Amino acid sequence: MLKEKVEKVLEEVRPVLQADGGNVELVDVTSEGVVKVRLTGACGCCPMSTYTLKLGIEEKLKEKIPEVKEVEQVV
Repeated sequence: MLKEKVEKVLEEVRPVLQADGGNVELVDVTSEGVVKVRLTGACGCCPMSTYTLKLGIEEKLKEKIPEVKEVEQVV
């Protein structure tokens, strides 16, 4: 159930990332509320990807889904 909620919020974020040639892929959601994602395309190698991850994706997920505690990037 949590995984579906996360995917729904990521669908809202994707158009912004895709506008810059990137994307985000959901890898896993742990029972502790840790969301694991993979940034792809231009986002995967961008020096600002940490900011995108923490200030963009993580903040949006925490705002919409209180169960989310953290977002981690996996390679």
